[in-house]
Amino acid sequence: MKVLYFAWLRSKTGVAEETLAPPPGVTTVAGLIDHLKARGGGYADALKDLSCVRIAVNQEFAELDQAIGAGDEVALFPPVTGG
Repeated sequence: MKVLYFAWLRSKTGVAEETLAPPPGVTTVAGLIDHLKARGGGYADALKDLSCVRIAVNQEFAELDQAIGAGDEVALFPPVTGG
């Protein structure tokens, strides 16, 4: 699974993207977020307030209950506004 981090999420985690194999049982976006938070440090800080984080799975907006799998791309980014 490829995980992409944008804007301040990238700054806090210290990575722009990574490929990872989440542990068995991580089958939803919520499970992935919990797994990433458990890494501590910048991950826990970046993901502590999910009201400030938007998620896309395979370039489609996703909710926390969205199913994910090994071949998916998950992007984490702040909300954006148009103008």
